[in-house]
Amino acid sequence: MLVVQGDEYRKGKGWTRRTFLKIGALGLGGFSLGDWLRLRAEAGPVGSSLPDTSVIFVWLPGGPPHTETYDMKPDAPEEYRGEFRPIKTRVPGMDICELLPLHARVADRFNIIRSVAHRFSDHGGGHKRFLTGRIPKTPTGFVNDAPAVGSIVAKAREHIDVGIPNYISATSAGRAKVDTYSFGAAYLGSGYVPFNVPGDPSDPNFKVPNLSLSEDRKTRLDDRLALLRQFDNLKREIDSSGTMDAIDKYHRDALQLLTSDKTADAFDLSKEPTGLRDRYGRHAWGQRALLARRLVEAGASFVTVVMENPYVSGIKMPKDGVYNWDSHAVNCHMFNDLRNRLPIYDQAISALVQDIYDRGLDKKVMLVVTGEFGRTPRINTQAGSRTGKPQPGRDHWPRAMSILVAGGGMRTGQVIGSTTAKAETPKNRPLTPNDLWATVYRHLGIDPETTYPDHTGRPMPILPFGEPIAELL
Repeated sequence: MLVVQGDEYRKGKGWTRRTFLKIGALGLGGFSLGDWLRLRAEAGPVGSSLPDTSVIFVWLPGGPPHTETYDMKPDAPEEYRGEFRPIKTRVPGMDICELLPLHARVADRFNIIRSVAHRFSDHGGGHKRFLTGRIPKTPTGFVNDAPAVGSIVAKAREHIDVGIPNYISATSAGRAKVDTYSFGAAYLGSGYVPFNVPGDPSDPNFKVPNLSLSEDRKTRLDDRLALLRQFDNLKREIDSSGTMDAIDKYHRDALQLLTSDKTADAFDLSKEPTGLRDRYGRHAWGQRALLARRLVEAGASFVTVVMENPYVSGIKMPKDGVYNWDSHAVNCHMFNDLRNRLPIYDQAISALVQDIYDRGLDKKVMLVVTGEFGRTPRINTQAGSRTGKPQPGRDHWPRAMSILVAGGGMRTGQVIGSTTAKAETPKNRPLTPNDLWATVYRHLGIDPETTYPDHTGRPMPILPFGEPIAELL
């Protein structure tokens, strides 16, 4: 079955003008910043009025174990319940893993959804199913045949101009390609993929590509500005009709981003108090989360934060650890890996939740934290590929998963849905990823019945099914 390339350049929309100024030396994954802005705007402004709201989407690739985080089963048989025990939180009845004590302190400020499920157990199929709200045409592979939700938001809100990119992602430097996590825009086109911020924001030398100019590039930019003035004079003399646009509008927008105090400020973590940065954690996950809060506060609509590999920022990976949340026994000793992973995660997420509320952003900003699926309720043991020793793990399990949501003006301190005694399937309030996305779209003021044409021109609804989760409204 044909899979449409999620980030291919739209045919018939090639470069129609060549500009004398190439800010493209400051390239964005093969595109200049100006090219990215041009692609984003090709379809034209929507012009509708949308609320001043935004989303921080924390993506946990590999599939976190629901039974070791938010849906523990201490009374299940030993081969199901695992090594960890639940602890109480500020919310009666909302017990979570003992390795999440900071979560427990702010539990009244978030909700846990325990009854989301789907049918795609491969990472590629799971990514596509979850991130697009559609049944993917193929159960494997990470190239979208439908736009990721973030791309839909970028399209629906393309007319919003706050001086910074409207759709942003933060990833590890080596995992920045749009198809790594099925972030592709499919038939919407490459103009609606996220502006990616790769790297470790906790690194003192961290810089955002395209927004940080070396002295050499500053000099070159000054030279180009001088050239820009010359071409402006030339254009006025020879192009009275306005059809010759030698100075590309979108490169002007790129230049505005590069020289905007608001843009520089939004991405500058040094503006944050030392104590707050410490609360988030001086590691990639914590500082990405803090950066996301700064970006939505500055007006970005949808910011994706990838929390995949905790073993960066000077944190050494143990021999029985794994870089992502894919806790097969062959990959890692799941419980030892989580003993390292969950405290880092606990610090970053709890700080983000608290910060959103402390800064009065809880109505404006909706936080969603999830992976593509859960893990098998029954533990299996297998020799580790690096240790050579038998170790416990869990496999892929899309039939049950847990999701944390906060902010968005929603009621909080709730557990929504439940699973069976061994955490195998939803017991009550069964939900799908689409119900979550319907809730997100409602928060952003986007009608889920909105359609955009696919490559054949056929109108495609942005969400073919799903209803907002009533408990969150």
